[in-house]
Amino acid sequence: MMAVELQSVSKAYDGRRVIEALSLTVTRGERLVLVGPSGCGKTTMLRLVAGLELPDSGAIAINGRIVAQHRRNLVPPENRHLGMVFQDLVLWPHMTVSEHLEFALRYDRQLKPVERPARMREILDMVRMADCAEARPATLSGGQQQRVALARAVVAHPEIVLMDEPLSSLDPELRAYLCREILRLQAELGFTLIYVTHSRDEANLIGHRSIVMQPA
Repeated sequence: MMAVELQSVSKAYDGRRVIEALSLTVTRGERLVLVGPSGCGKTTMLRLVAGLELPDSGAIAINGRIVAQHRRNLVPPENRHLGMVFQDLVLWPHMTVSEHLEFALRYDRQLKPVERPARMREILDMVRMADCAEARPATLSGGQQQRVALARAVVAHPEIVLMDEPLSSLDPELRAYLCREILRLQAELGFTLIYVTHSRDEANLIGHRSIVMQPA
Protein backbone atom coordinates (compact mmCIF):
# COMPACT_ATOMS: atom_id res chain seq x y z
CA MET A 1 0.00 0.00 0.00
CA MET A 2 1.08 3.54 -0.68
CA ALA A 3 1.92 5.62 2.39
CA VAL A 4 1.18 8.92 0.63
CA GLU A 5 -0.46 9.71 -2.69
CA LEU A 6 -1.03 13.11 -4.30
CA GLN A 7 -3.57 13.12 -7.12
CA SER A 8 -3.32 16.17 -9.44
CA VAL A 9 -2.80 18.53 -6.50
CA SER A 10 -2.56 22.28 -7.14
CA LYS A 11 -1.96 25.15 -4.73
CA ALA A 12 -1.73 28.91 -5.23
CA TYR A 13 -1.09 31.86 -2.92
CA ASP A 14 -2.54 35.26 -3.84
CA GLY A 15 -3.08 34.07 -7.39
CA ARG A 16 0.48 32.76 -7.82
CA ARG A 17 0.57 29.05 -8.62
CA VAL A 18 3.09 27.22 -6.41
CA ILE A 19 2.12 23.63 -7.21
CA GLU A 20 0.45 22.71 -10.49
CA ALA A 21 -1.34 19.36 -10.93
CA LEU A 22 1.27 17.42 -8.94
CA SER A 23 0.82 13.66 -8.78
CA LEU A 24 3.18 11.34 -6.94
CA THR A 25 3.19 8.30 -4.69
CA VAL A 26 5.39 7.35 -1.73
CA THR A 27 5.54 3.69 -0.72
CA ARG A 28 5.57 2.54 2.87
CA GLY A 29 9.06 2.62 4.37
CA GLU A 30 10.45 4.72 1.53
CA ARG A 31 12.78 7.69 2.03
CA LEU A 32 11.71 10.27 -0.56
CA VAL A 33 13.73 13.47 -0.91
CA LEU A 34 12.38 16.64 -2.52
CA VAL A 35 15.07 18.88 -4.01
CA GLY A 36 14.71 22.21 -5.77
CA PRO A 37 15.11 25.99 -5.58
CA SER A 38 13.24 28.24 -3.19
CA GLY A 39 9.67 28.83 -4.31
CA CYS A 40 9.28 25.50 -6.13
CA GLY A 41 6.69 24.17 -3.67
CA LYS A 42 8.72 21.72 -1.56
CA THR A 43 7.60 23.08 1.81
CA THR A 44 4.08 23.66 0.51
CA MET A 45 3.83 20.00 -0.42
CA LEU A 46 4.85 18.95 3.08
CA ARG A 47 2.31 21.31 4.60
CA LEU A 48 -0.40 19.91 2.34
CA VAL A 49 0.40 16.36 3.39
CA ALA A 50 0.46 17.43 7.04
CA GLY A 51 -2.90 19.17 6.74
CA LEU A 52 -1.50 22.62 7.49
CA GLU A 53 -2.59 23.83 4.04
CA LEU A 54 -5.56 22.93 1.86
CA PRO A 55 -5.24 21.88 -1.80
CA ASP A 56 -7.04 24.15 -4.25
CA SER A 57 -7.74 21.09 -6.38
CA GLY A 58 -6.88 17.41 -6.43
CA ALA A 59 -6.76 14.97 -3.53
CA ILE A 60 -4.28 13.67 -0.95
CA ALA A 61 -4.40 10.13 0.44
CA ILE A 62 -2.54 8.65 3.40
CA ASN A 63 -2.44 4.87 3.66
CA GLY A 64 -5.17 4.63 1.04
CA ARG A 65 -7.55 7.03 2.79
CA ILE A 66 -8.39 10.42 1.26
CA VAL A 67 -7.46 13.03 3.88
CA ALA A 68 -7.85 16.24 1.84
CA GLN A 69 -9.68 17.20 -1.33
CA HIS A 70 -10.47 20.49 -3.07
CA ARG A 71 -10.08 23.04 -0.25
CA ARG A 72 -11.28 20.64 2.42
CA ASN A 73 -9.44 18.80 5.17
CA LEU A 74 -11.33 15.54 5.57
CA VAL A 75 -8.91 14.42 8.29
CA PRO A 76 -7.41 17.06 10.62
CA PRO A 77 -3.62 17.23 11.10
CA GLU A 78 -3.68 15.69 14.57
CA ASN A 79 -5.43 12.58 13.20
CA ARG A 80 -3.04 11.92 10.30
CA HIS A 81 -0.50 10.09 12.48
CA LEU A 82 2.45 12.12 11.18
CA GLY A 83 5.62 13.48 12.73
CA MET A 84 7.20 16.69 11.45
CA VAL A 85 10.54 18.47 11.86
CA PHE A 86 10.29 22.11 10.83
CA GLN A 87 13.19 24.13 9.45
CA ASP A 88 13.22 26.39 12.51
CA LEU A 89 12.65 23.39 14.85
CA VAL A 90 9.88 25.14 16.89
CA LEU A 91 11.30 24.24 20.29
CA TRP A 92 9.52 26.04 23.11
CA PRO A 93 12.00 27.83 25.41
CA HIS A 94 9.97 27.24 28.61
CA MET A 95 9.75 23.45 28.15
CA THR A 96 12.33 20.83 28.98
CA VAL A 97 13.33 18.09 26.56
CA SER A 98 11.05 15.66 28.40
CA GLU A 99 8.14 18.10 28.27
CA HIS A 100 8.52 18.41 24.49
CA LEU A 101 8.18 14.64 24.19
CA GLU A 102 5.31 14.50 26.67
CA PHE A 103 3.41 17.02 24.54
CA ALA A 104 3.89 14.92 21.39
CA LEU A 105 2.81 11.74 23.16
CA ARG A 106 -0.67 13.14 23.69
CA TYR A 107 -1.32 12.10 20.09
CA ASP A 108 0.05 8.56 20.37
CA ARG A 109 -2.73 6.09 19.60
CA GLN A 110 -0.69 3.06 20.65
CA LEU A 111 0.31 3.94 24.21
CA LYS A 112 -1.61 4.20 27.44
CA PRO A 113 -0.59 7.16 29.65
CA VAL A 114 1.21 4.82 32.05
CA GLU A 115 3.42 3.59 29.18
CA ARG A 116 4.56 7.03 28.06
CA PRO A 117 7.57 7.48 30.40
CA ALA A 118 9.15 4.27 29.09
CA ARG A 119 8.61 5.38 25.51
CA MET A 120 10.24 8.73 26.25
CA ARG A 121 13.28 7.02 27.78
CA GLU A 122 13.52 4.70 24.77
CA ILE A 123 13.54 7.54 22.24
CA LEU A 124 15.89 9.74 24.29
CA ASP A 125 18.31 6.81 24.41
CA MET A 126 17.96 6.35 20.65
CA VAL A 127 18.88 9.99 19.93
CA ARG A 128 21.55 9.97 22.66
CA MET A 129 19.85 12.68 24.72
CA ALA A 130 18.95 10.77 27.89
CA ASP A 131 21.34 12.90 29.98
CA CYS A 132 19.59 16.09 28.83
CA ALA A 133 15.99 15.11 29.63
CA GLU A 134 15.48 18.04 32.02
CA ALA A 135 17.41 20.61 29.98
CA ARG A 136 15.78 23.52 28.18
CA PRO A 137 16.58 24.41 24.53
CA ALA A 138 18.67 27.48 25.36
CA THR A 139 21.20 25.30 27.18
CA LEU A 140 21.66 22.89 24.26
CA SER A 141 23.97 23.03 21.25
CA GLY A 142 22.57 23.26 17.73
CA GLY A 143 23.11 19.55 17.16
CA GLN A 144 21.40 18.68 20.43
CA GLN A 145 18.42 20.86 19.54
CA GLN A 146 18.14 19.01 16.25
CA ARG A 147 18.07 15.70 18.13
CA VAL A 148 15.29 16.98 20.39
CA ALA A 149 13.25 17.93 17.31
CA LEU A 150 13.89 14.47 15.82
CA ALA A 151 12.90 12.77 19.07
CA ARG A 152 9.69 14.77 19.31
CA ALA A 153 8.81 13.91 15.70
CA VAL A 154 9.16 10.13 16.18
CA VAL A 155 8.17 9.52 19.81
CA ALA A 156 4.43 9.09 19.11
CA HIS A 157 4.91 6.13 16.72
CA PRO A 158 4.17 8.08 13.50
CA GLU A 159 3.82 6.08 10.32
CA ILE A 160 5.13 9.00 8.25
CA VAL A 161 7.70 11.66 9.18
CA LEU A 162 8.05 14.94 7.26
CA MET A 163 11.30 16.91 7.51
CA ASP A 164 11.64 20.42 6.11
CA GLU A 165 15.35 21.25 5.69
CA PRO A 166 16.04 20.23 9.29
CA LEU A 167 19.84 20.49 8.98
CA SER A 168 20.22 23.65 6.89
CA SER A 169 21.63 25.78 9.74
CA LEU A 170 24.40 23.33 10.69
CA ASP A 171 27.99 23.08 9.52
CA PRO A 172 28.80 20.38 6.93
CA GLU A 173 30.43 17.93 9.34
CA LEU A 174 27.54 18.02 11.81
CA ARG A 175 25.04 17.88 8.95
CA ALA A 176 26.62 14.69 7.59
CA TYR A 177 26.63 13.14 11.07
CA LEU A 178 22.94 13.93 11.65
CA CYS A 179 22.05 12.58 8.21
CA ARG A 180 23.46 9.26 9.37
CA GLU A 181 21.47 9.56 12.61
CA ILE A 182 18.26 10.12 10.65
CA LEU A 183 19.00 7.03 8.57
CA ARG A 184 19.61 5.02 11.74
CA LEU A 185 16.34 6.18 13.30
CA GLN A 186 14.37 5.42 10.14
CA ALA A 187 15.90 1.94 9.89
CA GLU A 188 15.14 1.16 13.54
CA LEU A 189 11.62 2.62 13.63
CA GLY A 190 10.50 1.88 10.07
CA PHE A 191 8.62 5.07 9.31
CA THR A 192 8.13 6.50 5.82
CA LEU A 193 10.23 9.66 5.35
CA ILE A 194 9.59 12.66 3.10
CA TYR A 195 12.59 14.97 3.34
CA VAL A 196 13.03 18.46 1.87
CA THR A 197 16.47 19.91 1.17
CA HIS A 198 18.39 22.28 -1.10
CA SER A 199 21.45 20.05 -0.82
CA ARG A 200 22.19 17.37 -3.40
CA ASP A 201 24.68 15.85 -0.93
CA GLU A 202 21.93 15.44 1.68
CA ALA A 203 19.62 14.04 -0.97
CA ASN A 204 22.20 11.44 -1.97
CA LEU A 205 22.78 10.43 1.66
CA ILE A 206 19.14 10.31 2.76
CA GLY A 207 16.99 9.24 -0.14
CA HIS A 208 15.98 5.98 -1.71
CA ARG A 209 14.57 8.29 -4.38
CA SER A 210 14.85 12.01 -5.14
CA ILE A 211 12.45 14.27 -6.99
CA VAL A 212 13.67 17.58 -8.38
CA MET A 213 10.91 20.19 -8.21
CA GLN A 214 10.78 23.32 -10.34
CA PRO A 215 8.67 26.46 -9.89
CA ALA A 216 5.18 26.04 -11.36
